[in-house]
Amino acid sequence: MTTHTLLPIPPAALAELRGTDDAGRPAEPFTARTDGVPLDCVGSPLRCCLRGIRAGEKVALVSYAPLRRWATATGARPGAYEETGPVFVHAEECAGPDPAAADHPAGRPGALRTVRRYDAAGHIVGGRLLEVPQDPATALDAALDEAFADPRVALAHVRAVEYGCFLFEVRRG
Repeated sequence: MTTHTLLPIPPAALAELRGTDDAGRPAEPFTARTDGVPLDCVGSPLRCCLRGIRAGEKVALVSYAPLRRWATATGARPGAYEETGPVFVHAEECAGPDPAAADHPAGRPGALRTVRRYDAAGHIVGGRLLEVPQDPATALDAALDEAFADPRVALAHVRAVEYGCFLFEVRRG
């Protein structure tokens, strides 16, 4: 089994998203609270640093189109396969993922994830539904090993089924 590198949203993309998101809307930062005002999002995944939101942090919920951004950089043409979805990010620059973090960014046991596989043209070439078990890292590595066993797969996106949120990207290599 291979250990795969889980990629957060790249810093250059984060800088843009913190101004205007991929749906063309301005970011609207707010302070995360646990009482639902303005939004009860504590524990929700941050895509800039691959951990949960903590109470009191300044965050923004923005639209992100990861396949579009990858396609722009590589010359791929995903066409109708391009997706834009919600993601939480820190409202200001952060340090990025902590390699010593204990929590796995795939989430809590029982959560549903989809591992979508894309070829070099940006077209979907398969996918897999994954219910997160007690050991999310091992299960996710197995699903990614399965994905990258197909030589056509250039990258995989992991998304939350429940809300459609992009969680992270994994690239071949």
